[in-house]
This record gives sequence, structure tokens and C-alpha cells, in this order.
Amino acid sequence: MNDLITDIKSLELETIKNLRNSKSANTLRAYQSDYNDFSLFCSKNGFQAMPTQPKILALYITHLSSYSKYSTLKRRLASISILHKTKGHYLDTKHPIIMENLMGIKRTNGSNQKGKKPLLINDLKILIDAIHQSNEKDKRKIRDEALVLIGFSGGFRRSELVDIDYEDLEFVSEGVKIFVKRSKTDQSGEGMTKAIPYFDNEKFCPVNALKNWIEICDLKKGKIFDISDKSVALVIKKYANYAGLDSHRYAGHSLRSGFATSTAESGAEERNIMAMTGHKSTEMVRRYIKEANLFKNNALNKIKI
Repeated sequence: MNDLITDIKSLELETIKNLRNSKSANTLRAYQSDYNDFSLFCSKNGFQAMPTQPKILALYITHLSSYSKYSTLKRRLASISILHKTKGHYLDTKHPIIMENLMGIKRTNGSNQKGKKPLLINDLKILIDAIHQSNEKDKRKIRDEALVLIGFSGGFRRSELVDIDYEDLEFVSEGVKIFVKRSKTDQSGEGMTKAIPYFDNEKFCPVNALKNWIEICDLKKGKIFDISDKSVALVIKKYANYAGLDSHRYAGHSLRSGFATSTAESGAEERNIMAMTGHKSTEMVRRYIKEANLFKNNALNKIKI
């Protein structure tokens, strides 16, 4: 009997370990950060955070709704639920008291969120010009130019961009193939390959910029850019500010959203955009396409005044 209990306990521990390993380290850190905020709320109000109850979670969501976006509420719910699972606890986040509360908050506050501005083609060119004209050291300029152009043309997430290794690159006659080992929507690590062709305009060609950076640094192995994902946002903001753009409106994600919006504006098909960005759901891509078509398919275009 004791052996059976020991075996079950071992299986429980192994199951919890598998639950943790199903997510990347960055994702788990984000979950933990969300949970810590919930834990602090519980501590201040005398509630138990782990395991918690739907009623307590509903109160937390109401508290959070006074200063946070609707998307943040949904993310916090998911994080708290997943952290409960990794500890072996079940939490019903679909409980009526939570769902009805969310619906009420959505009706009262709305769910529209103002995200960071996509870096579109014209702004991309302005940013590259700003890099060339800046007072940064030449080597830093070459790195930042390659970072921005590759990040944009590959529709990369920040984490994917800084994770590119020299071994992930394959230069071919058409351009460069970049193997993405793991991404936010590919937790199992199957990977995907992004193909970036040479641009006709050499000044803004991502392949030439990448080759130039590799040659200057004499890179033979290791990370191509060797910076943190947060540094990507800082680079974008720095040159946006230098160029006279509103740096508060731009971030690391502006490269990825800029790619999706710009290609949609140019008539690229949904499936081709998704093939490059790695989106598994059409929801976000269709949002980019909708944004790109606001003026293109505007009914006012039929009016001649």
C-alpha cells in the first residue's frame, strides 16, 4: 500500500513537472509576474491566493478593471489559472461569477485597446535614415540597421529576433533563410524557417544589412545580435525620437505589426502573412489587414468632389 502511495506521489510530481516544461522560461516568468500581483492583492485583503476561489478572483478582476485594459484582465486570469495547474490545483475561471463580471466590465469600459503603432514602410525608411545620421559609433549603427531591417522583414517577435544564432542562417542566391527554433506559438520547439529575399533598393535591403553586420563582427558562431528582447524596444524608441517621431507610440512589436500591416496594405494574402509571422490564429492578422484597408477600401473613395 505504501509503495502504491509513493508511486502515485511520484506520478503527481512528474505531471506537475511536465506542466511546467510545457511553457518556455519567458512565458512562465510572465505568468509568475501576473500571479504575484494577484497574490499581493490577496495578502492586503486577507484572502488565500493559492488555491483561490472564483469569488476572490472576481473581486480581483473588479479591482484591476479600474486601471487596467480589458486584455490585461484576460491575461491575468489565464496566468493565475495556469499557475494553479502547475501547483496541482483546479481553478474554474469559467465560473459564472467571473464570466458575468467580465461581461459587465466589458460593457462598462469597453475592450478596445490602443496598442503600439506599427512601423510602416515610410517610417521604416525614416528610422533607417536616422540610424545613418545618428552620433552612434559606426559598428553600433551597422548592428542597429540590421536589427531593424531583419526584424521588420521577417515579422519577428522580439524574443525570436534576439534568439537568432549564426547556425540558424543560410544565405542562398535569393536571400537568406532564418530558422526560428522556438516561438510563442511553438512551445514544442518544432521550429519554422523564414525566407527573406534581397530588396531591389540596397539601402533598405535586410539581407545586405545582415551580411554587413556579420562581416564587420567576423561572426562565426553564437547570437547574431547578442542583446535582450527589451533592448529591441529601446533601439526602436531611440531612433524614432532622433527622427522626430513620437517614440512613445513605438516599441519592439512595431517591427512585427509593421510587417503585417505593410504587406497587407500591399495586397499580400492572409495565409502568406501568417506563413512569415507564424501566427496560428487569423484573428490578429485580420486585425492588421483591417487596419491596412481603412483607407484603401474606404467608401469615400467613390465620392468625387
